[in-house]
Amino acid sequence: MKNKEKRKTIFIAGAGGYIGSKMVYKFLERGYEVIALDRYFFGEVFSDLVKNKKLRIIKDDIRFFDENLLNNVEVVINVAAISNDPASELDPGITQSINYVGAVRLAKISKKMGVSRYILSSSCSVYGAGKGVLTEESQLAPISEYAKSKINAERDILGLSDSNFCVTILRLATVYGLSRLRMRFDLIVNLMTLHAWKNKKVFIMGGGNQWRPVVHIDDVVRAFETVIEEIDPAKINSQIFNIGSNDQNYQVYQVASIVKKYFSELEIEVVPEDPDPRDYNVNFDKVARTLGYKVTKNVEDGILEIKEALEDGLVVDNLRTITFKHYEYLIEADKVLSSVKLSGRLF
Repeated sequence: MKNKEKRKTIFIAGAGGYIGSKMVYKFLERGYEVIALDRYFFGEVFSDLVKNKKLRIIKDDIRFFDENLLNNVEVVINVAAISNDPASELDPGITQSINYVGAVRLAKISKKMGVSRYILSSSCSVYGAGKGVLTEESQLAPISEYAKSKINAERDILGLSDSNFCVTILRLATVYGLSRLRMRFDLIVNLMTLHAWKNKKVFIMGGGNQWRPVVHIDDVVRAFETVIEEIDPAKINSQIFNIGSNDQNYQVYQVASIVKKYFSELEIEVVPEDPDPRDYNVNFDKVARTLGYKVTKNVEDGILEIKEALEDGLVVDNLRTITFKHYEYLIEADKVLSSVKLSGRLF
């Protein structure tokens, strides 16, 4: 491992999420010490790691946490966010507060505390309904509150970078694949695989010609690892990288066709209307050229591992696997509990 001895502790904000929980296991396996901060809205996911001396589990919020948690931390990874387009619209103020204000606060504290590298997880959603093949230099066309919050965070955090504080932005393609501790079934490949397995039917909204770049979750974790282990800061400082691969830009109907290969009885129904106007085809040459990064998995790999996990009962379809519905439930539950509490007590 390149310069591992100089980067012993990684602070992961959003550690309890779909991507973050996989990161924690990966970086522990690689010998790093990990501080795993999250609100853990989706449950305590590291119960089997509580005795691991290289892991500190912190239940807190990037908007409020004690800055001393970053003492002696070399790398901060921020994957904490209201994490998809529909969920971000539930309360735009909270979305901006976490995804933008919280992310910038974490970056400013990181710089103050001497953290050497800060990696922000952003999204190709910032391209919105972009035209042509989109690069890191393309004009942004955000549609959702989620994308707008990410653009705001990118701008302000990049402005903090200097020779001692290396900032890298990773714009992720739509992620797919198995994350056993915090599975998501609201992402295109995962969702279609679930419906094919459960209902033998998938719906293609908006005709299916809209473009989506996709990337396997394991390759996403590898992308963050690649940035952490890059020995030349000049290659990554104040840089934005699209994370994915050119050959995994798909039109939605093509994803459904791949899913059908593994579910022979699958019925595909095309619905002309689609409330989601996003449509973007993304170029991923920069990260390959600059860092030598290439993906190792494809959509077929993701479909098969999810299918096997469903069949073996390793993951289940419930409220927590649909981000929008789970947040909606939490918001409503909070309203109900607040209305019946007396002096802050339920009982």
